[in-house]
Amino acid sequence: MNFLEKKILSDGVLKEGNILKVTGFLNHLIDVNIVEEIANAFLEAFHGEKITKILTIEASGIPIAMTVALKLHVPMLFAKKTQSLNVDGNIYSAKAYSFTHKCDNQIFVSSGYLSSDDRVLIVDDFLANGEALKALISVVQQAGAQVVGCGIAIEKGFQGGGDAIRAKGYKVKSIAIIDKMDYNTQKIEFRQQNQ
Repeated sequence: MNFLEKKILSDGVLKEGNILKVTGFLNHLIDVNIVEEIANAFLEAFHGEKITKILTIEASGIPIAMTVALKLHVPMLFAKKTQSLNVDGNIYSAKAYSFTHKCDNQIFVSSGYLSSDDRVLIVDDFLANGEALKALISVVQQAGAQVVGCGIAIEKGFQGGGDAIRAKGYKVKSIAIIDKMDYNTQKIEFRQQNQ
């Protein structure tokens, strides 16, 4: 069992509706030591990929993405969910359904921040049905850039999003993959992975 799986078992809370609440260490209150360990695992998994940019989606992926970017000394870019007056010019955009919030989000990135020269590592905190990840991949493709991989902290393997992305030829490294979780018994089963 790896460090993140142990943390999920000790501090995660299962809620009805296949919700895993990790707000006490990952996506509200941030345990910087766990985030650093996640970042280090991504650095190892994507070593040698000549990454030029880290891309995530607001807001919960930002701490992990920023830590990876800091360690690689490359810029970190996040896709916004709402367009504001301070974003002008051309944009790359895609629609992403949020499993957690049960709604569609139109995400976008200013076109000046991604180019065909970029080698992008996509980073996020969760992967469930894969909609956010597909939208981020679409944004990278619209820019003519290359996705070198996807680093995910927690994947809900039973929802199939990660396997669908892998089937399209993308390298997806998830630190913890949950194959089963049961609210009634409060049990979580993790997929065995090569650590």
